[in-house]
Amino acid sequence: MNIPGTTRRLPVLEYLRRHVSGSLSPGDTTHMRYPTAISELLGFRIVAAGEAMATIELETDPRLHGNQQGTVHGGLLCELADAAIGTAHSTLIGEDESFASIDLKAVFLRPVWQSRLRAHAWAEHRGRTLSHYRCEIMREDGKAVARMDSTLMTLRGSDAKGR
Repeated sequence: MNIPGTTRRLPVLEYLRRHVSGSLSPGDTTHMRYPTAISELLGFRIVAAGEAMATIELETDPRLHGNQQGTVHGGLLCELADAAIGTAHSTLIGEDESFASIDLKAVFLRPVWQSRLRAHAWAEHRGRTLSHYRCEIMREDGKAVARMDSTLMTLRGSDAKGR
C-alpha cells in the first residue's frame, strides 16, 4: 500500500508499465529519469513497455519538425528511435547500473510530413555488457518510415556513477 506523501521506488519496468496504464501513484519513482527532458521537449509519449521492449509515439508537424524540403527531419527520427531503444534497455537496468549507446545505424525508407509516428524497439541480442536493438518507425497509415539498429553498453559500478 502506498501511503500518501511517501515515495515508493519501483523497478524501471514496473514504473513504465504503470505510467502507460495511468496507474502511477503520487510518490512513485524509479532510479532513472522519466519522463526524460528530451522526450518532454519533443512531445514523445511512451505507449508500451515490456522487458527489453518499448514503443513511443510522436505527432509530427513539418512546421515544428521539418527540414529544408518540408519533410520531417531525419535527426528527429534518429532521436525517436534512440529514445525507444533507450527506454527498452532501461527496463533491464538495475539501480547500480547505467548504459550508453555506442552506435546507431539509420535506414530511411520514406518521407514523413504530418503523421502520428510509432517507434517500436526491441532487443535482438541481450548480452551482459553489449546488447543489440532494432527499432522500426511506422506512420499512422502502417507504412514503415525508418529502421534503426543500435548497440548499447551496460555500465556497472564506478563506470555507471554519474551517468
